[in-house]
Amino acid sequence: MSAKPSMFSWKVHLFVLILVCVSELIGVHELGLGIGTITLFPMLYALIIGSIMSIPKLKILKKKEMQISANILGISFMLFIAKLGTMMGPQLMELFKSGIPLLLQEAGHILGTIILGLPIALLIGMKRETIGATFSIDREPNLAIISEKYRSDSPEGRGALGVYVCGTLFGALYLSLLTSVIAKLDIFHPLSLAMGAGVGSGSMMAAVTGTLVTIYPEQADTIAVFSGGANLITTLLGTYICVFISLPLTEFLYNKLNPILGRKHRNEIKNIKT
Repeated sequence: MSAKPSMFSWKVHLFVLILVCVSELIGVHELGLGIGTITLFPMLYALIIGSIMSIPKLKILKKKEMQISANILGISFMLFIAKLGTMMGPQLMELFKSGIPLLLQEAGHILGTIILGLPIALLIGMKRETIGATFSIDREPNLAIISEKYRSDSPEGRGALGVYVCGTLFGALYLSLLTSVIAKLDIFHPLSLAMGAGVGSGSMMAAVTGTLVTIYPEQADTIAVFSGGANLITTLLGTYICVFISLPLTEFLYNKLNPILGRKHRNEIKNIKT
């Protein structure tokens, strides 16, 4: 029988308390870039400071303490989902009225990551990593799917993990700026943008929601409910779509397009011509 994962370390809890206090004291800041605004949230500061603290050479945290932090993360996420549920309850009827659009947003995810992302990945020279990198936005459930089918140390696993790391570091900043630009164009309804925030990532959803709330403060509660509902549906429904549709479709398109767009094939054609 395997031992129960440890959940206590005075150092971890102390550092978490310090990180939360420091990040909240810094507060929310906006950086105007002309074309849009990047909103910096306390969560981003905590992520950056925590990343620096976990550098092995600094010897601030040991590997065991990092494992404890990973175990605590699961409990923290459950609390976040519980809070989200209390906000969704009073707005259930509004969510049911928008049920079909919420479900159809998955088509947009397939269009963005597979139809657009896969050819670009092949053109820049990626091989089997393309499959893991483009079949989804590669958050935790998607990493589990790739690890189960291909193993985490496979080319597909490396592609998925690479996108996961990039999304963690830059996703919130990028989506915050993109949301600001699109919202100020005044083309889409605020609730449509809120539903678009539900990409299956808590940090990215928070970045988009925070930006929308800043622009539309009078609809703050409704925006939070719709973005949270869309994110929850994406997490639940998206897992099945990735298993039965996205991943098979990505592998099929890779096998068809790699001989045409792949770098090796292009080099062979070039050598023949010369």
